Amino acid sequence: MSTLTSPPFIAASLFFTSLLLAMVGIYLVIRARKNRLRLIQKIKAATIQGGSDSAGVNQHQSLPEGFVARLLARLGKPLQPKKAQEFRSKNLAFLRAGIRSSTALPIFWGAKCVLALALAAVFLSLETLLLANITGAGSLVLSLLVALGGYFIPDLWLRLRTAERMRRIQNGLPDALDLMVVCVEAGMSLDAATHRVAEEIRLQHKELSEELVLTNLEIRAGKLRRDALRNLALRTNLEDVSALASLLIQTDHLGTSVAQALRVYSESFRTQRMQKAEEIAAKLPVKLILPLGLCILPAIFIVVVGPAVIRLIRALSAFGR
Repeated sequence: MSTLTSPPFIAASLFFTSLLLAMVGIYLVIRARKNRLRLIQKIKAATIQGGSDSAGVNQHQSLPEGFVARLLARLGKPLQPKKAQEFRSKNLAFLRAGIRSSTALPIFWGAKCVLALALAAVFLSLETLLLANITGAGSLVLSLLVALGGYFIPDLWLRLRTAERMRRIQNGLPDALDLMVVCVEAGMSLDAATHRVAEEIRLQHKELSEELVLTNLEIRAGKLRRDALRNLALRTNLEDVSALASLLIQTDHLGTSVAQALRVYSESFRTQRMQKAEEIAAKLPVKLILPLGLCILPAIFIVVVGPAVIRLIRALSAFGR
């Protein structure tokens, strides 16, 4: 009896399939509840007038506190980088991902260690059922690879979260820029316009609203406007936001019209977005060649040529008789 059809292998496969489906179901339920609570809090925040500016910044930005989080933080605290440069770069990565918790770094390193050890232990415990024909050296290599994969899972999660947040900020930038142009041309100062725009886009573009609120809070706390704008560009890590920050810094330094500068930048930004859309549309036929060649053309070829081939085979078989 082969390994794939043996009862232990079938039982293990059914067990892990059931476990995976249960975990996916639990994740979907928890995600639905979180989305519902987030929507309720957004509606409550939108209905409250005169609230503090930091209310939109502190929501959903810290990691969940609990027994598991405290345990991971305690495990990861000795493992976190000790050099100041590495510590600052990792904290900056968490800021770009929208995580501002003080315990984020030790929890992150604790999760890396726990995932590496847990996946390796699970692989070694199930090796006798799933991979009975592998030798000791091969088992050791595979367990090390599994542990290495578990070690880098938190890094992958952080990169995906950062990329998703950057995409959302990029999508919300045109609306924020148009609103800022309207506010400044109506006679508001740049700080007041930033505060107003952050309030207006809080429901639709939460990430960009938080960054604008943080910039406004830094200016109110006494930080120079150019330093606050540079921090905004550093936190978002987007070329468009960096260009906007540079434009506002130069406008403030030279004393030119902020409304005119924002209007010109808004028009150039709209033109740039149109050019990017045209570039994506121009690349579309080239990207369609592979799926056309692998999926659609073989089916069309079978439908068109298949009947003729069948008739030819029948004719040749009849002629051979």
